[in-house]
Amino acid sequence: MRFRCPRQHINKKDKSQSETFCLFVICSLIHALVHGSLVMGSFKGHALPGSFFFVAGIWWTAKYALWHASRRNKNLGSTRLSSRVSQRRLEVIESSIVIFFSFVGILAEQFADNGPKLHLYDSVEKHWEDLMNWQHTTMYLFFGLAGTVTLILHTTEGAPLATDRLMLAMAFFNEGFLFFYHLHGRAMLDVHVHQLLLYAIFGEALVSFLEVFHRGNIVLELLRCTLTVLQGTWFWQIGLVLYPPSGPDWDQKDTGNMMFITMCYSWHLAFAMMVVSVIYCTVSCGVRSRLKRTPPMEMGLLKPRDRDPESEDEVL
Repeated sequence: MRFRCPRQHINKKDKSQSETFCLFVICSLIHALVHGSLVMGSFKGHALPGSFFFVAGIWWTAKYALWHASRRNKNLGSTRLSSRVSQRRLEVIESSIVIFFSFVGILAEQFADNGPKLHLYDSVEKHWEDLMNWQHTTMYLFFGLAGTVTLILHTTEGAPLATDRLMLAMAFFNEGFLFFYHLHGRAMLDVHVHQLLLYAIFGEALVSFLEVFHRGNIVLELLRCTLTVLQGTWFWQIGLVLYPPSGPDWDQKDTGNMMFITMCYSWHLAFAMMVVSVIYCTVSCGVRSRLKRTPPMEMGLLKPRDRDPESEDEVL
């Protein structure tokens, strides 16, 4: 019995729509950069990184759910979905997007509004120039470095496979480290909302570091996805609390506000868990449903190595 592999057809309409969407996003970012609305010390400045992390958490969840479900249901259709070629292609695209948005964030912090424009110290006035912007720039820089390492890793194979997770852990740790020393002299509620953010950030750093030694562990991957979604939604919450676009300002010294914000953080965590769970279950059910419609292969066509546990190199 001859078995012919189905050919993959590229939908030109979908490709055109994707390119149009990417162009729209780029133009929107450039417009916001020119008008100075991406600086983190504003509502939009918190909404922007919040949106990045929220989308990243959703993307990671869908990606890991797809790969995990495909590896658990090995046949021709699932193997194509979880092949090293397709995984590397996704990793290259993902790392390129991370590098681009990190670069946009650096430009926003340095050149939008009254940014330091790459000037760190004013030798005439004898003072530092906009250190808050420089700290935000450093945060974006580390994520850009993480994206660069991932891009090099999956295009040249010139570094150990676990290096990308290690750099991601360093990027999250650096973000939390800078935020930890970012709060001196601020109001009580301002400090509290940022301290709650640190739990998600340092949690992501720890989980990413554990993935260096347990690559492909779906529990760790989904935990990182949950904390990333949590960080994204909480950035939005910080923007709403510190820079409300409408309505009165929050009382920074009210203990009732402190209690509510703490409870609100738990709601955000529950929401992040629900989002990750729904996406994971949806993707897994979709993969299984698709594989049920795939014509079964004869047992003689299955090689023994297809049923062996995957090596680290097979789990990207």
